[in-house]
Amino acid sequence: MTSARDMTSARYTPLDRSEYIEQAYLFKLLRERTSDNVPMQEALEQAQHELLTTTNLPMAVSFLLTELKHLGVMALGMQRLSHYFNPFQTYLIDEAEREAGRFAMTTALQILEADAQYRVEATSPPGFFLFQLEVLSRNRLHYDRGLGAISQDPIYDEHWSQWILRFRKDIGLVDLADLLFLVSEEYKRRLLAAGQSLDSKGPFLFGVKEGQIALANRMKDPLYLFGAMQRHLGYPKVPRLIQSDPNIELVPQLARRLERLESRLQLLEQEQKSSGIDITKFYEKGKGVWLPDEEHK
Repeated sequence: MTSARDMTSARYTPLDRSEYIEQAYLFKLLRERTSDNVPMQEALEQAQHELLTTTNLPMAVSFLLTELKHLGVMALGMQRLSHYFNPFQTYLIDEAEREAGRFAMTTALQILEADAQYRVEATSPPGFFLFQLEVLSRNRLHYDRGLGAISQDPIYDEHWSQWILRFRKDIGLVDLADLLFLVSEEYKRRLLAAGQSLDSKGPFLFGVKEGQIALANRMKDPLYLFGAMQRHLGYPKVPRLIQSDPNIELVPQLARRLERLESRLQLLEQEQKSSGIDITKFYEKGKGVWLPDEEHK
């Protein structure tokens, strides 16, 4: 059986706008229900009845549900539906389903919801690429497999796909801002202004604005570059895992400790009295003696 991690070089075609609207709704439902500890299988069964039947998504969900029941994973089913789910979507679910991975399913679903919604509202390859690249970076996913999947996204034409595969080889070796600037219209403008040839240069896939932002963020933390690009291009903010606050349980713990201290103080006060400690009130019918600390052991 072919693994969902083995992406092919096939070309994919974009879906109708209504399909992406329903996909965004599906990923939103799954995220909300799995966050409430509803099993994925049950969440899919519920969701397939809420989706618009004039789209192909209910049939796709039915197939995924069958695959989930038989194999325990969805990624392989999404790969078999490669005409419907693009490789980047499949890759994210595959990473979330890996037992040894740290990429949470709720985070993957939140990203997929934002991705599908962005496809409804805009079709800007620079914005999509930066969004998807930031997803890989912030969540510490594999650049090799991730960029391979991104290169096959139907939002990109052949020039974009070939450049993304070259970009995959250079990332980590060349500053990210430089990689983006060298394929921008701003770099092309500067070459022409300096009277230099454009031979062996390009392709110029990013606009002047993107090139200027990249140039302004050379040798800086890539997160600053992503932040500036997101503000100016308007692509969705990449969802981040919210760390739990360790102080949330602090107040209940302190309250329990105060209760124990109060019980001990009461015992000490009774011991100081001439009558001594009255232990009969600690008896429970048929259970013997109850002491203040026993229920906390």
